[in-house]
Amino acid sequence: MSKKKEIISLIIGFVGAVAGLYGVVSFNRFVLMSLPIGIRMVCMILTYWLIALIPAIVMIVNKDKLTDYGFSKEKIGMQIIVGILIGAIMSVLLTLIPHLIGFGEFVDSGKRYKYLWQFIYEFFYCIFAIGLVEEFVFRGFIFEKIKRVAGKDIIAVIISSVFFGVFHFFSGNLVQMVMTACIGAFFCFCRLKIKNCSTLSIGHGVYDALITVFASALL
Repeated sequence: MSKKKEIISLIIGFVGAVAGLYGVVSFNRFVLMSLPIGIRMVCMILTYWLIALIPAIVMIVNKDKLTDYGFSKEKIGMQIIVGILIGAIMSVLLTLIPHLIGFGEFVDSGKRYKYLWQFIYEFFYCIFAIGLVEEFVFRGFIFEKIKRVAGKDIIAVIISSVFFGVFHFFSGNLVQMVMTACIGAFFCFCRLKIKNCSTLSIGHGVYDALITVFASALL
């Protein structure tokens, strides 16, 4: 595929992801809370996949495969272990320690839970909705498209991470957007440098879920 077509695919995919995010935010704001809690829990996961819809369609149209975007089915068990370790280490460094030294407001999800089932659901939601969707879109689709155009990993790391930060403008302030971009760069380097680190949705999801765990426990 020519670089021009790759750029067009990149633009369509990113704009489609942002449009999907707008749809998710609108649904959550105007519809979600009016639903029974069981349906609400299912809808939260299903609607988040709207973000990946357009990039997935572009992938299919271009006849790309998940393996083309750096995902591997090999050694899934080891990938899960590596992902959990990455998520746990990130949580200690970027969530627990900031809370303990008085900067918790900058790493707070705003969620407060009391019951075990709520925390279990949070892990499920963060891994199978947020983690899977955002890793597919940003460390998969967008990273690969930029790499095909620029020809260098470092450029793909920088630009995809900036896109990742901008993508979070609905849910955070400028400081959080910059932090998110840095986290995106870290995830990129994990994919590139750590063996058996293709399934980063695990690490991503564990990290996101533990934000709520620490906030609920410490505040």
